[in-house]
Amino acid sequence: MQHKILIVDDEPDVVALLRDYFEINGYLVFTAITAEEAIQQVEHQPEIILLDINMPGMDGIAVCSKIRPFISCPILFLTARVEDADKITAFTAGGDDYVTKPFSIDELGARVAAHLRREARGMQPAQIRFADDLTIDYTAHEAFFCGRRVNLTKKEFEILEFLSRHRGQIFDKERIYEHLWGYDSEGSSTVVAEHIKRIRAKLTAMGAQSPIETVWGVGYKWIK
Repeated sequence: MQHKILIVDDEPDVVALLRDYFEINGYLVFTAITAEEAIQQVEHQPEIILLDINMPGMDGIAVCSKIRPFISCPILFLTARVEDADKITAFTAGGDDYVTKPFSIDELGARVAAHLRREARGMQPAQIRFADDLTIDYTAHEAFFCGRRVNLTKKEFEILEFLSRHRGQIFDKERIYEHLWGYDSEGSSTVVAEHIKRIRAKLTAMGAQSPIETVWGVGYKWIK
């Protein structure tokens, strides 16, 4: 079975080196060179993450703090920082290991393999989508904004899930209704508009911008 690994570093040469090494060793590799790309790639449910600390903008510590509440896979920090205070900060943010640059790629490979062996607990990884400060946990059927839970009903979450899993696609309310309520339901598709109105109101009340866009005369789409 191929293990999935996410490699995050703002140095393309480092990313290419690590990608080649782990692909040769049978891993399914995902890569990112920015914090924003890294957060999006987490949606692929990696089994382990190699995360550079020193990145422009949002650094690796901030990325780890953002994703750690929603994922359980090991996170190994890659960095040139060697002070104890830096290591403590990394572990406090949720890191599992700390590899200083320059490093032996074979030693790094052995550490990754060791972490994966320890993680072989038969746990199902959470299915997560990050859209700016909005986080959707498909496994737990919950959504969060800036770490705060959005109080959605079952059908409201199902609409959020359906549209977010089909980003950029436009669905009319009849299609959404048929998918979530069923073809044989005796209700009306107008209920979809009411649910979306409530989703938007709840997000707005928390300071979030709704990612559900109305395409007038056509339907709705997820714009993030």
